[in-house]
Amino acid sequence: MNHVRRTVLTLSLAALGIGMMAPGSAPGQAPAPQAGRKAPPAARGGFMQMKVDPRVQMRSYLFKETNEKMEYALFVSSKVRKEEKAPLIVTLHGLGAGPAIMFGAKALELAEQGGYILVGPMGYNVRGWYGISMKGFGPKPKPAGSEGAAAKPKPSMFSNADDPENLYELSEKDVMHVLDLVRGEFKIDERRIYLMGHSMGGAGTLHLGVKYPSIWAALAPIAAAAFTIDPDSMKAIPETPILFVHGDADEVVPVANTQRWVAKARELELTHEYLEMPGISHGPVIEGALPAVYAFFAKHSKPAVQ
Repeated sequence: MNHVRRTVLTLSLAALGIGMMAPGSAPGQAPAPQAGRKAPPAARGGFMQMKVDPRVQMRSYLFKETNEKMEYALFVSSKVRKEEKAPLIVTLHGLGAGPAIMFGAKALELAEQGGYILVGPMGYNVRGWYGISMKGFGPKPKPAGSEGAAAKPKPSMFSNADDPENLYELSEKDVMHVLDLVRGEFKIDERRIYLMGHSMGGAGTLHLGVKYPSIWAALAPIAAAAFTIDPDSMKAIPETPILFVHGDADEVVPVANTQRWVAKARELELTHEYLEMPGISHGPVIEGALPAVYAFFAKHSKPAVQ
């Protein structure tokens, strides 16, 4: 693991949390609910509750692997018709946030215009990494006491003592279960299922995009925190279009991290585009990237089965 990249990410956790808060929220404080609307339940692990647009459905289902209720967010464009196939976007949130962060006004506007169904899984909890193992990554507990015994780790964006040993596996399964739920409820255009995500969710987009290539019509990792996965993995998706987006003023995930993925995509001659946004930092890149992401998805669909 590159020591510089590890240090940058660790030192930037405060920026990650504050930069992704809902407008009007204080760090560590849930925003006030809208009139006539209940506040969203606390995110698993207690991080960063977000304001929820009234057009977004906050749903839950029974996650049989752990016998827990698992939350996910859903938006359905008014253009979706029961008798017609609709395109679907799966959107993955970043570290320390919940699904609602990916359902801002710009995302809903573009999903409405394009006639999309937009779904955001929790990924089991706010630090599940969607199947990517992060064991050994992040802050280490400091020794405590004269005997040098390790202090009990405090809950953080990276870990919590209550996390199951198979957290990463459960995170991936939650995403795929939610995908199955939506495909079962709606008439989905199987040629137009897209995957996007920000930061941790951007890394999850690359991981799940590679692991389940037959599903996705295109991928859009935004400021992907892909620190522990290898760009060579894209050899498994020679026909999947990818849009990489990153702000060159990102204070959490260095833009060089995405640049190396883009270089590998170019080397592998993959269908890809790269949008590097000048002056844009880690949080604002979510909304800034969306017009390009939706335009990219509109250009790509899987070939019709003969």
